[in-house]
Amino acid sequence: MNNTIFQVKKFFKIFVFVPLIFYFGKRSYIAFDEGFYALQSKWILEKGNWIIPLWWDKYVLDRTIGLQFLIAKSQDIFGKNMFSAYLPTTIAAIIMLFITYKLHEELLDKKYALASPLILSTTFLWFDYSHLATQDIIYSCLVTIGVFSLVKVKGKNNKFYILIAGSWIGLAFMMKTFLVAVPLVSLLPYFFIKGKLLSSKFFWFGLLIGFIPYLLWSFSIGPYLEKNVIFYLFDKFNSLSNKNVFTNPFYYYLWNIPATFLPWSFFAIIGIICNISQSKENKYILTYFPIILIATLSIFSTKTPYYTLQISSIFSLNAYVGIKFLFNSKRYSQIFIFITSKIIPLFIFSLTFTYYFFFKDTTNFNSKENTFLILGFLFFGLSWSFIKQKNSFREILIILIIGPYLLTSFVLQSGLFTDRSRELREKMEYVSSLNIVKNKPINVDKSGITNSKSQSKIIRISLLTPILGEGLDSIDQLNKSELAWSTKFKKIKNNNYDYEVIYENDILKPWKLVLKK
Repeated sequence: MNNTIFQVKKFFKIFVFVPLIFYFGKRSYIAFDEGFYALQSKWILEKGNWIIPLWWDKYVLDRTIGLQFLIAKSQDIFGKNMFSAYLPTTIAAIIMLFITYKLHEELLDKKYALASPLILSTTFLWFDYSHLATQDIIYSCLVTIGVFSLVKVKGKNNKFYILIAGSWIGLAFMMKTFLVAVPLVSLLPYFFIKGKLLSSKFFWFGLLIGFIPYLLWSFSIGPYLEKNVIFYLFDKFNSLSNKNVFTNPFYYYLWNIPATFLPWSFFAIIGIICNISQSKENKYILTYFPIILIATLSIFSTKTPYYTLQISSIFSLNAYVGIKFLFNSKRYSQIFIFITSKIIPLFIFSLTFTYYFFFKDTTNFNSKENTFLILGFLFFGLSWSFIKQKNSFREILIILIIGPYLLTSFVLQSGLFTDRSRELREKMEYVSSLNIVKNKPINVDKSGITNSKSQSKIIRISLLTPILGEGLDSIDQLNKSELAWSTKFKKIKNNNYDYEVIYENDILKPWKLVLKK
């Protein structure tokens, strides 16, 4: 009987994440960055070039081919569909949730270990990127594995974990290149207290194993380049220090992290503060590591929300610590209960009703998306309103998690985080149904890529084009009876004599489907 109960509990721990991870409805990409990587993966399969990242017929040498390789290999094995394209991210997200669970067991307690991965999976930033075909969740998963391996190293006899402590670095480099230096610098104090870890031959052997994918790729791409690929990658990393479109002030993360880690931000900050006075090991992982990492990231001119994904598991653990502290605090317990059960639900209800009555019709959301979004927020507010002073810690923890859990589940299944270019997808489904398009490649007039808007559109259009042809430097390269996406010819009725605009639409603008007569 006890064994049966244990199996049921084990199954529940897995099943509870299904609505947050898996979506089997129609999908569509955003352009940057997942559309860019998906398009490069498409060319890997079509051109058979597994070595050099491409942008049409030109090399793109500011990044590795790690993610593109994984997406292409996934589609090669499981079919050329969008589910396969997202599979590497999905697998990494699942592993990251499991490692977060194990970290909670190691650093906090085993009784409520499920709380931290549930908090992580309902955090806005992590939830968002776990449904994007980018390298960010994969990279963050590797960093989390690295942190866990360090925690598990108790001495030189822990050969397996010492090996992992070295190997994750090379794999992370294959995903994000020199950005791996940031978590390494942030973990230096913890490396120090681990004593002779760096003197272990297993660590350096693991480091070599981790770098094997990069070394193989570097040697393979070498003959095609004027200099070693490492110099191209370093130029990209160096550009992070220069002013660009992603340049933000030094205090950027002070407001961005609380915003992107909603609804758990406040609890996580409390937890970080609480852990300063805790045990030596906990302090280095739960407090010093995220603080040093944020400070290091703040040095760079380039600052983006997803850079902090690598500490999202640590933030989740801290959120649990923060909740536990507030519950047990004689001074703050009543304030905590009042805010979470009264103020926040009232705010959520007010926000939801305001959106429904005044802004619902101003968005591009369809009825399904609006319904699921509104229901998700209502259930969130309703859930937290049930928090009472007399509730046990377990009851409060469950109620706190249920609200964000229902919201994120509803939002995911609505398609808002998976069918991100729905209107464009629907127009492309119509284009694909045209008789003139069937079994015929559609080329792209690259001269129309003049800004980020036109580039964004053509990336998504290309991914949804049934048979994607070649990239043309000019529409004049189009042969008789061939099709192309072009920005030329303003109106159908004013066509050039040699060309005919087959289809144009505001959603696809500025691109039009053109036929060479």
